[in-house]
Amino acid sequence: MRLVSCPRATYERRQPEQTVLYRTIAAHLPAFLAGTAGEDGTGGWPAFVRREFEAYLKCGILDHGLLRVRCERCGDTTVVAFSCKGRGFCPSCGGRRMSELAAHLVERVLPPVPIRQWVFTVPVPVRYQLAFDAGLTRAVLRVFLRAVFGWLRRRAARRGLVGARGGSVTAIQRFGGALNANVHFHALVFDGVYTRATPTARPIFHRLPPPTDADISLLLTRLQHRVRRLLARRGRLADEDAGSDPVAAQEPLFASAVAASLQGRVALGPRGGQPLRRLRSAAAATAGGPRCARLEGFSLHADVAVPARRRDRLEHLVRYLVRPPLAVARLTESTGGQLLYQFRRAWSDGSTALLLDPLELLERLAALVPPPRRPLLAYHGVLAPHARWRAAIVPAAASDTGRAPAARAERPPVPGRLSWPTLLRRVFAVDVLVCPRCAGPRRIVGAVTEPHAIQRLLGALGLAAEPPPPTAPLAALR
Repeated sequence: MRLVSCPRATYERRQPEQTVLYRTIAAHLPAFLAGTAGEDGTGGWPAFVRREFEAYLKCGILDHGLLRVRCERCGDTTVVAFSCKGRGFCPSCGGRRMSELAAHLVERVLPPVPIRQWVFTVPVPVRYQLAFDAGLTRAVLRVFLRAVFGWLRRRAARRGLVGARGGSVTAIQRFGGALNANVHFHALVFDGVYTRATPTARPIFHRLPPPTDADISLLLTRLQHRVRRLLARRGRLADEDAGSDPVAAQEPLFASAVAASLQGRVALGPRGGQPLRRLRSAAAATAGGPRCARLEGFSLHADVAVPARRRDRLEHLVRYLVRPPLAVARLTESTGGQLLYQFRRAWSDGSTALLLDPLELLERLAALVPPPRRPLLAYHGVLAPHARWRAAIVPAAASDTGRAPAARAERPPVPGRLSWPTLLRRVFAVDVLVCPRCAGPRRIVGAVTEPHAIQRLLGALGLAAEPPPPTAPLAALR
């Protein structure tokens, strides 16, 4: 019997310039921005949307900056391109943020107790208001979680548990599965409560039975009443009223794109106002399910639960909650210069994909870019930042075992975040700080940002120079 050694997983630079998404944005972004700007060059899309597109065209491109990584044993050198760190639609940066947040929440925030996912959605006119009003979004989220926590406390009181407290981490998702704007809430709530025997005792967790279909229906009825009462107090019951939020007031083009995205329509171009083209199949998905209720545009779902010991399943669930809005593998080129975006699963009406013109794709991506200073993650209950019980409940930070010796020389990561080499090891089982030739330690030599130095280094390494993205026309539009 002959043993065959498995090849070592090695780091390979991604090539975004070869994807359909990158080629489409690079080819059509100048026309997309120019077609919406005024005669004096002002107006059009807000600055944070333009920055998101321009930064994406530089993400992962060596010509715009790179890191040199060198093996200390054999001298082998490789390069790593900079990333854009965008919060909108960049698949690479969104994927890193997804993996990093999932690892952080599972290892340092969520305790080893049963956890249930609660999904709460609101009618389309309310979603439009939430897309622009961060204060209203926080208020609706508080109404949602107070209803769930109150239901848990009442069940705990029937079991004789006094002073019970729950906890949750909520992802505020701004998108749906069809590249559409859709503000809704995914909350990971403890499937039970914590209590303390004395003010100084350690909190003890008590698991509670799962909710029934009747519980979900009753909770949704209360949520529908309380959210409408909140909107009435704030004078926000009018359909599609974004209030006095400065983004909606000062950026009418962005507001109209978000409204069209929520309604499944095209905002600009020759097909402006028309429904999006969708491909349908004969088979349709079944709507609803257990522990799911719908009422006048509101919906509540709580059928997904993770046992306390299945931390791998919990991390997979958290990744789903904080995933990027676009899966680049599901975007393909169709005939006649059009694009096809496949859905993750068929809709209830049998729709399986979107058929988009390039400018329609850019319009939908622009509507998904979150305005600045809009947090997308919230902590409540015993997991709130200043909760008294938090320190006794959250797990201790796990030590980073398996770190290569050369990694000690790199800059310490921000507390609560994983370093870049650690993240690669966790997600792809690739250690970028171990040489694939001699298995020796690698270290980061430095950053190269000057264009002439980048070209000289790429030439010395035998890497073909990449054509820079068309950023010159973009600068002229500012």
